[in-house]
Amino acid sequence: MSTQIAVRLPDELVAELDSLVQSGEEPSRASIVEAALLRELRRRVWAKEIAVITAHGSTYEDLEGLDAYLNRSLEALD
Repeated sequence: MSTQIAVRLPDELVAELDSLVQSGEEPSRASIVEAALLRELRRRVWAKEIAVITAHGSTYEDLEGLDAYLNRSLEALD
């Protein structure tokens, strides 16, 4: 099941979405917005996990540097 929602976006952003759909790179506006929303929700989960790792520290050598790596990864998504 899915629910339709209305979202206001700047004309320039909609033009970019339409360009991706017209070129065949994406099947629809909705698919682009859905992928972006899922990416943002994952980013928020990762950010919470980074906070936990950073706050409690790690006693596992194989996790050494994981918080720095994830922080860089999240910054790249912004």
